Amino acid sequence: MNARRKDYPETPDGRYFVAKGRLWRKTDPRLSDSERRAAVKALMQARMAVKHADTEAATRAARAAVDAAKQRLGERGPVWWDDGTPDEGNRHPCNTRYAAWWAALDEEARARGS
Repeated sequence: MNARRKDYPETPDGRYFVAKGRLWRKTDPRLSDSERRAAVKALMQARMAVKHADTEAATRAARAAVDAAKQRLGERGPVWWDDGTPDEGNRHPCNTRYAAWWAALDEEARARGS
């Protein structure tokens, strides 16, 4: 997901954006433009393969390809930051260390993340 395109709220440390009431890990900012583009292309191809899969095996393989692309982007798997902070993705911000930040956002910003 591209957080900037939809103007989702982003955590102050730049690690997550909030959509559908959950924290979603952002792409590793250390990736080169060419690495990021290749991983996004692989992700889009894998998502299309999921959509067009006509067998259970094809669906499993396509979903594995989606997961692999998301890991290449740093959005899944090991975190891309190195300060020891655990991943808090897929949690509502008020249930994380971002609770104070979330509470301080104006109502419009929180609505963009809902």
